[in-house]
Amino acid sequence: MIIVMKPGATQKQIEAVEKQLQELGFHTHPIYGEVKTVIGAIGDKRMVKANNIVHMDGVENIVPIMSPYKLVSRELINENTIIDIDGVSIGGNELAVMAGPCAVESEKQLMEVAIKVKEAGAKILRGGAYKPRTSPYSFQGLEEEGLKLLANVGKETGLKIVTEVVDTRDVELVSQYADILQIGARSMQNFRLLSECGKASKPVLLKRGLSATIEEWLMAAEYILSAGNPNVILCERGIRTFETATRNTLDINAIPVVKELSHLPIIVDPSHATGNWRWVEAVAKASIAAGADGLMIEVHPDPSSASSDGPQSLKPEKFSDLMMGLKPIAQAVNRVI
Repeated sequence: MIIVMKPGATQKQIEAVEKQLQELGFHTHPIYGEVKTVIGAIGDKRMVKANNIVHMDGVENIVPIMSPYKLVSRELINENTIIDIDGVSIGGNELAVMAGPCAVESEKQLMEVAIKVKEAGAKILRGGAYKPRTSPYSFQGLEEEGLKLLANVGKETGLKIVTEVVDTRDVELVSQYADILQIGARSMQNFRLLSECGKASKPVLLKRGLSATIEEWLMAAEYILSAGNPNVILCERGIRTFETATRNTLDINAIPVVKELSHLPIIVDPSHATGNWRWVEAVAKASIAAGADGLMIEVHPDPSSASSDGPQSLKPEKFSDLMMGLKPIAQAVNRVI
């Protein structure tokens, strides 16, 4: 529920309400606005009626949050959340583009891609150090050595780093090297991992599960926020349907639906959605037109020799063309890229 404080409520009154709620077993999340302060309270709302918090000094009203996800809901926070990572923002007017290889293979490969995607306009370098694969015999990633390569290339190029964490035991390690922790589609309902990333100080990029509903996806985000981390970026990457022409089916509907239901930023991964580099540009344009806050795109200098996801990876020159093609689309929806 939301406790709405009166305009001009003092800090002392706000703290008194918080204290009372916490004594009743609620988790509180104060949000300070220009005119009013509201306190998000997660717990058994029946206790509030019994203790007459509505009559405490400074309290204007109590509003129930009807959605099962509380902290990610627009009922709690109406303004869009903008995540700032040392000057790189996600969720604001400028579209955030994350680009790079599916898997980190070598310093040469990573540096070549990083330089090219930065020249084209990307601000964030993506690359997998840990690669959870369907087959145990497939390339599983360079692990910590890959993390070190990402960090070194990021430092040299000025690009921010996003990479996947797949195990609760690795959250602290990955946090030492990455700017954004990615939770992959296969891990979306690994609730221990969600909670552990919620305790980390780094923003979290949460991919939608293979067959997850939007509510299940937002509930997964709720785990991260409820553990203390408000900086979550949602990523639509296509869901599994009966269609086999593409790798997954991009749910373009999810973009406006999530924008209506949640204040969190949402980006789209057209590479995993299509599974084919020839369709990535069209789907990327459609995603920006639908209101996405950014894109995650796989780029490789030689896709034919890629250790992972070569067929859906763009060559650097194709990525540059894509970025140029996105500019009029972004302008049409009052965004910049």
